Amino acid sequence: MTPQNTTRGIWLMVATAFVFAVQDGFSRHLASEYNVLMVIMIRYWFFAAFVVALAARQAGGIRRAAATRQPWLQAFRGVLLAGEVCVMVTAFVLLGLTESHAVFAVYPLLIAALSGPVLGERVGWRRWAAIGVGFLGVLIILQPGRGVFDPAALVPLLAAAMFALYGLLTRFAARADPAAVSFFWTGTVGAVFMTAVGIWFWEPMHPADWGWMAALCVSAALSHWMLIKAYELAEASAVQPFAYLQLPFAAMIGLVVFSENLRVTVAVGAAVVVGAGLFTLWRSRQRAQ
Repeated sequence: MTPQNTTRGIWLMVATAFVFAVQDGFSRHLASEYNVLMVIMIRYWFFAAFVVALAARQAGGIRRAAATRQPWLQAFRGVLLAGEVCVMVTAFVLLGLTESHAVFAVYPLLIAALSGPVLGERVGWRRWAAIGVGFLGVLIILQPGRGVFDPAALVPLLAAAMFALYGLLTRFAARADPAAVSFFWTGTVGAVFMTAVGIWFWEPMHPADWGWMAALCVSAALSHWMLIKAYELAEASAVQPFAYLQLPFAAMIGLVVFSENLRVTVAVGAAVVVGAGLFTLWRSRQRAQ
């Protein structure tokens, strides 16, 4: 068992958030040049190989990693996450990294709101108030009442809803399966699903873009490995708030690399959403203690 070290866990989560943001930059570049399904399919091939290699090194090997009491739930989780990645990368192309992540930041609030009906957890009035404030922040970002509403703004919101459901199902699956089993099914089922839908959209890639694809695959595997290590070093409640740093990191990449514009309403709305999300995490930790 890895010794607990909260400080190292927090710094590792900060680094993980940065690598996730860099990974999103690679995804945005490739998806703007090639079909999204093909890009995610290749990424999942590498991810599945990483998951299988990781499982093979553990006690019991692949057989133990694949042993689940709830195969349909685990398979659905894998398909759901793969679909969410496709939707989110599409949002990067349509809206850019900055606005997509500003809206996507609402997913912890969706998890908090749905944890009652899905998991039977009690959500107090303070967290409900924070959820309401967070959705007010989303409205500030989307500005549905000003001029012609851009339907593309709903794409990252859909991705947030899908990721929230994935998170809840992961917590539900954890009641019967260890995390290693869920991680194995996430990678392998996702790769099978993406191959089934993505192989039909294969197109030749420029040799230079294979370098970017390799960078995407390596950063994706590295970010997941770092996330696992962060949770091994420290409690989730201690490191999870720092995952929000992916938003400013992604915004920085969007502004500097892709010349995106940062609207004042996006900055204000994102600050409201993140603040509400951090409050719900704090309340969850208080109740756990």
